[in-house]
Parts: sequence; structure tokens; C-alpha cells
Amino acid sequence: MRVQVHLIDGTYELFRHFYGVPPAKNAGGHEVGAARGVVNSMLGLLEGGATHVAIATDRVIESFRNELWPGYKDGSEIDPALYSQFPLVEEALASAGFVVWPMVEHEADDALASGAAMAAADPRVERVFICTPDKDLSQCVEGERVVQFDRRQRLLRDEAGVVEKFGVGPAAIPDWLALVGDSADGFPGIRGFGAKTAAAVLARYGRIEDIPLDGRDWDVPVRGAERLAATLRKGLDDALLFRRLATLVRETPVSASVDELAWTGPRDDFNLVATVLDAPDLARRAQRLADPEGLADG
Repeated sequence: MRVQVHLIDGTYELFRHFYGVPPAKNAGGHEVGAARGVVNSMLGLLEGGATHVAIATDRVIESFRNELWPGYKDGSEIDPALYSQFPLVEEALASAGFVVWPMVEHEADDALASGAAMAAADPRVERVFICTPDKDLSQCVEGERVVQFDRRQRLLRDEAGVVEKFGVGPAAIPDWLALVGDSADGFPGIRGFGAKTAAAVLARYGRIEDIPLDGRDWDVPVRGAERLAATLRKGLDDALLFRRLATLVRETPVSASVDELAWTGPRDDFNLVATVLDAPDLARRAQRLADPEGLADG
């Protein structure tokens, strides 16, 4: 049996639907539009042929990284109407029969990295789709078997695509992010290192600690080598810290095996959850996917 695994960034999906679909309140006056959109999208994934799916979520935005860097993202600017749907989307997805990995100490990205490692270790797995546009996850891409997939833009990126996009391979993505910075995660990088400069230097030296700290020793065709080397020398501790922030944890507790990710149908309470989402059609779609012949007979 050959298996394809889809690992979904549930937090990204919730944000995407919150800002991409009209708001909607249920009969109780609670905002449910984004959560409903995510469940609808995940059922669409199954209708498209997906069989083994896991969805990683951030139960809270803060993680162990906030203790390492005070400026790391903390969720303080999240719209309350969006934040209120964090627990709702987790419960709705679980009720719909999906495996959900809610993160507290770690982040959803760590769960995706861990899930990708777990799935890639199974020889039955033909391909692992890490479904998120987040550049952090490019570090998990392996050849053409573990790939990154942006579902919104329908863009698939394998290892060659990572090199084409960033100028470095997956293993160097944390170093690249450390030098360039990541405004979404809240760390600034090292002043003077743009995307192309960082790529050129890392393509030559591989890791931050292997970059000569004297610019006169650089044999990379970049402008201002001595100035950049001096800046890196001064900010080396920060650069190594930023790399730690950007490095995903691949030992985060997730499902133990690919078999656990097989979607077999919604829970018995999904009719009620669909009502809360003001979308009873979701329950019918899920049941049709789980038992198309039985629904037709009924």
C-alpha cells in the first residue's frame, strides 16, 4: 500500500479564512465564519482524494521561543474575533474526524516538522505534503518526497524548488532566516544581510559559524564583505539565537504512526458541531465521504 500524507497548518488556515471569507455569526451570536471555512476546506481536501491527514494548531501563540527572545511573536495583536475561534476550530476538526495536533509549549510548525519526520520514516509513504506557505517549513523538504504545498496558490515546492526560491538548500534555511530575519516571527536578523547576500554567503560556507569573521577571508562575490563580516562578528550571538528560533523541533509529540492519520469518518457529535457552525451541510458531506453507499441507500 502506497500512502500520501497531508499535514496541514491549521493556524494558517484559520487566519486565511478569517481574512478571506465574510464574517458569520451563529444563532448564539458567536463568530464562526473562519472555523466553518477551515472545516469546509478540509472536507474539500478529502473530496480531492486525501486519505491520511493531520492538522497542527497553535492552542496559544506563545511558545518556548518567547522565553529565548522577548520580541518573539506573542499573539497580542490578534483580532479577538479570530482568537475566539482557536478552540472552536480544534473541536470542529476533531469532531469531523481529523487528527488534530494542538500545540502549547511548541508551535504548529514544530508539529508539522515532527509529523513530516514521522511520515517520511515509513517506507509505505509515497509523498508527504506539508501544506503551508510558511518559509520556516522549507527546512523540512526532502527531495521530491517531502514537499511543501501552498494550497491557496496551488504551488508545490520540492528540494530543487527550495534552492531556486531561497538560494540555499533546506538544511540552511534556519541559518538563512537567522541572517535575513523573520518579521512574522518577530526577530530582525543581522543588519546588512539581505536575502541574496545571505544566500550567497551560506551557499559558500554552509553554516553561520563557518562564515569567516574577517571579511578579507571571504571568497564570495558580495559587496561590502568586510563591513558585513564585522557586523556578523558583533552580532554572532544574536545570529545563533535567531537560528535556534528558526530551527523547528522535530521531536514534538505527535501521532505515533501514519496509520493513525487515516480519516475514517466524523464522530457522532459532528451533526451538533455543524449546527453550531451554522452549516448542517458539512455533516452531510462528511457522512457522504465516510459512507457514500449508505447515504445513498438512506
